[in-house]
Amino acid sequence: MICQRFSQVSARRVFAQRPIFPTSTRFSAPALITACKPLTQSRPAATQTVPEDEAYSILKAQRAARPVSPHLTIYQTQIPWTLSALNRITGIILSGGFYVFGAAYLVSPLLGWHLESSALAASFAALPTAVKLLLKFGVALPFTYHSWNGMRHLVWDSGRQFSNKMVVRSGQFVIGLTVVSSGALAVYGL
Repeated sequence: MICQRFSQVSARRVFAQRPIFPTSTRFSAPALITACKPLTQSRPAATQTVPEDEAYSILKAQRAARPVSPHLTIYQTQIPWTLSALNRITGIILSGGFYVFGAAYLVSPLLGWHLESSALAASFAALPTAVKLLLKFGVALPFTYHSWNGMRHLVWDSGRQFSNKMVVRSGQFVIGLTVVSSGALAVYGL
């Protein structure tokens, strides 16, 4: 390590300035320069004290100028990974909705809310038909998609239809079934 540092510093000094002694001496120029000067380098840098709020704004600007990893933007959108992400998202929406409604239903008597079935049915019946249709379609869409995609995964777990071509085809089939079944559930009973 010391030999490496010695030769590194010598080479830097040779290229940075001309040798002090003529090259006709019995020492080589890098060794002569190193022998005559200390081994440390100094690089003067100007520093200044900056207030904390200004330092934060400088840091924020530096972070904004950093390169961003390409992440998903470098990949071509494909049905399998898009539907996988949607399956997870719809699962979160459904489970979150059930938990929120369940908790609200439990605390509704304490807070004076009317979340019993008759009150919900009466308030839903008072809505215009277009709003009812949109609400029913919005509730049915994640439920039907998650159900159909769950069936698709069960077929895969049995070891069937797991080729690339069949994965894409079954994904398109699930999208079609989701739209049709969500529309049918939304229209039913209007």
